[in-house]
Amino acid sequence: MVEQKEDSLAKYWTRYDSKERWIRYVIYFLTVFAVVWAVKDIDIFWPWVWDAPNQMQNLAVRMWPPELGAWSAIGAALLETVHIATLSTMLTVFVALPVSYIAAQNTTPNRATLWLGRTILVSSRSVNTIIWALLFVAIFGPGVLAGILAVMFRSIGFIGKLMGEAIEEIDRKPVEAMEATGATRMQVVFYAIVPQVMPAFFAIVILRWDINIRESTVLGLVGAGGIGVLLQGAIDTFAWQTVATILIGIVFLVLVGETVTSVLRKKVL
Repeated sequence: MVEQKEDSLAKYWTRYDSKERWIRYVIYFLTVFAVVWAVKDIDIFWPWVWDAPNQMQNLAVRMWPPELGAWSAIGAALLETVHIATLSTMLTVFVALPVSYIAAQNTTPNRATLWLGRTILVSSRSVNTIIWALLFVAIFGPGVLAGILAVMFRSIGFIGKLMGEAIEEIDRKPVEAMEATGATRMQVVFYAIVPQVMPAFFAIVILRWDINIRESTVLGLVGAGGIGVLLQGAIDTFAWQTVATILIGIVFLVLVGETVTSVLRKKVL
């Protein structure tokens, strides 16, 4: 009798009850509705979509073979791109660390500075690097300086937010011990907080440098220096073989950046 009852319960067992199933159906319907609405609202010209494979094939034919004679200019532009990423990352550190300090709840002096720090971080992360580049190109004119400032202003939010979270997760016992001995705020920061967040700091900066290399490759499209300047010029003049060479160079640069980043992170962590 007991076995029959267990078999009956097993027969009618379901993962979700009726209420949960209806909630899932409603979520599925709303998701499909939102996707269909978005696709209809953006007004895609579908004949171009269906013709895209042919266009890609034609473009690949025009790109082959790559123009190898342009490697010297491309190499210089790639080096400039690395300089933009490196300098912007170094400048970001000096700005982001104080912001992360006041944006962490356990180190900020008061609530006003907490909201000030978090406002800076949100503002930095809310604006894309290309938008920052357009703004600084309008202020300083085309060139590397605009690119460095654009990447730096974008990176402040990234490094500042992650470092702020690292500061909030520190062990409070060393801090309380130093405060009990009468240590100043700066002494507490340098001898109780900094040693705990140093591994996270190096890991975050290395990761951001890798990201900045990728972002620096497209800054030239808006006149902010780097390999993107050559890429935009080659596209505008329909020099597709040169475009292929530039794309190969960008992929090579990103792969080298990934390798260097992996090695450095293993050394640090």
